[in-house]
Amino acid sequence: MVHRPQIGIAAVSDVSVALCADAVRRAGGEAQSLPPGRSESPQETLRPLDALLVCGEDDPSSAPAGAWASELVRAALDRDVALLAIGAGMQALNLASGGSVAEVSDHAPMGDGGDEASSYHRIYIAPGSKLAAVVGSGGFVRVNSRHRLGISEPQKSNRLMASAYSLEDGVIEALESPEHDWVIGLQFHPERRLEIPPHFDRLFNSLVERARARQSNES
Repeated sequence: MVHRPQIGIAAVSDVSVALCADAVRRAGGEAQSLPPGRSESPQETLRPLDALLVCGEDDPSSAPAGAWASELVRAALDRDVALLAIGAGMQALNLASGGSVAEVSDHAPMGDGGDEASSYHRIYIAPGSKLAAVVGSGGFVRVNSRHRLGISEPQKSNRLMASAYSLEDGVIEALESPEHDWVIGLQFHPERRLEIPPHFDRLFNSLVERARARQSNES
């Protein structure tokens, strides 16, 4: 009997967990929440999982929850597990690969706190990138924005490839790893479906497909 692929979700907030879990279930996967503070090692946490999704809106380098996510990202890269890293998850991916983060302007949500409204801006997705192949097209697209930290070329890890940029200031909006089978990082938030073009749902579909292929290979 083939079970639904098990997708681990490491996220800073309950809202992020719920949104990502919904996206995973729509794509045919089984969502497993991975809260920080677990007693087992990141390697043990990943052992029963077929893929990993890391999502957040906080500083991945300082918060305890962010540190846990960064450790999971390193473990996923070591095992070459399919990885979708969103928001602070993309920043954790860059940190785990030897890069850094910096403050950015005009990318933060509109408000003073809580689950305030997203900002929006246009990005350019590089044709020929894995991201473009997954969502079905490259070029220009409008996305949401919910971050005060980000990655530009000086902060980017040399082990990662930038596959999307903000048109306004060149801040990197997507990363992928040429060293791994399926590793994509996004600074914007496709789990917030009403704020993003519908073809970005294909990211979750592709993640679950890669997880299903791993599950079949290991069974």
